[in-house]
Amino acid sequence: MAALDGMRVLDMTQWEAGTCCTQSLAFLGADVVKVEQPNVGDPGRGRARGEQVDAEYFVNWNSNKRSVTIDLSHPEGRDLLLKMVRNYDVFVENYGPGVVEKLDIGYDVMRQENPQLIYARIKGFGTSGPHADYKCMDMVAQAAAGAMSITGNPDGPPMRPGPTTGDAGTGMQAALAITAAYVQRLRTGEGQVIELAMQEAMTYYLRTAVSRTRFGTVASRRSANGENPFMAMYPCRPGGPNDYVYIMAVNQRMWDAVAAAIGIPDLMHDERFKNPKDRHQNREALFSTIAAWTRTKTKQEAATALATAGVCASPVNETRELFTDEHLLARDFIKEIDHREHGKVRILGWPSRLSKSSIDPVAAPLLGEHTDDVLQEDLGLSAAQLEDLHCRNVVGNEELDREALKISAS
Repeated sequence: MAALDGMRVLDMTQWEAGTCCTQSLAFLGADVVKVEQPNVGDPGRGRARGEQVDAEYFVNWNSNKRSVTIDLSHPEGRDLLLKMVRNYDVFVENYGPGVVEKLDIGYDVMRQENPQLIYARIKGFGTSGPHADYKCMDMVAQAAAGAMSITGNPDGPPMRPGPTTGDAGTGMQAALAITAAYVQRLRTGEGQVIELAMQEAMTYYLRTAVSRTRFGTVASRRSANGENPFMAMYPCRPGGPNDYVYIMAVNQRMWDAVAAAIGIPDLMHDERFKNPKDRHQNREALFSTIAAWTRTKTKQEAATALATAGVCASPVNETRELFTDEHLLARDFIKEIDHREHGKVRILGWPSRLSKSSIDPVAAPLLGEHTDDVLQEDLGLSAAQLEDLHCRNVVGNEELDREALKISAS
């Protein structure tokens, strides 16, 4: 049995922060039903940009979910949602400021239908404070949390980090909070509101950087790839844009192992490098000495030689190389799924491995793929009732349209 088997999640999320949260719950066994706007859906699908098939971005963040399309601006559509929520443990939304209030589906309204509901909200800056009405997306949260100020060269401007931690990092924290609230509800029978502000969530990943502020009295500085030759990026053969190895030798034993691996076992006895102060003063010479060795190796060769010697080291993998990484393949982390539009594609797996719980990945749903199934399951609607809702555009017709096209094509 999956760890969260029995938990039902009504997912009104979009883009990444919310979808990461609900996908995390789905990968742990929750039944996640995604409620989307008819014909357009989650903007992450790319439909509003004219995409004819769901974007790879959407496919990566919405595995193991079902999709229903309901027009919540229609009074009957809103009524359907309120009736549906009676059958769910969790409701999650990450719309911009004021959207949920305009639709009149806030916590006070929802808990009238389901007093035990866990109602999770993800906002850029929370629902209180002077910035509560400001819109926010991943990189805005990273800028507001200080991440950009510590990224880049010391003499250059702040830089945008590569990973989307402002979104995905917030989503993971929301999933943890929901799971905790679910456990609490099992003990107390009470639901509650959960609020995540992306700016605040992002600061959790800056605690190490903040530890260099003297408790908030100075600013942490940018250091690019650092000034310590034993914690640095080194160029490798054949010299491509990502042909580098990263070395992180954090103690004397690892320093000695680096020296042995590069074939200069007495390197640490060199007068220029005998203690941390000397190594720092002569860091350019030490870097050049190590780089002379790494340039004769591929990044995989260099990393393997160092890692087998007991040094923390890794090749600087390109994102495409993850899909052929021998270690990830050996651990069955790269998954193949069958998507109705894209065919057989590979996606990354779920990193948490539970010995008593596992879930096979299922392709992200097409827009409105499960509308009729979910409404029949949750509300007991008949075929005639569903047809009436479709005809009046209270719910979307996407799956019906796809079936009609399939029939006409045959």
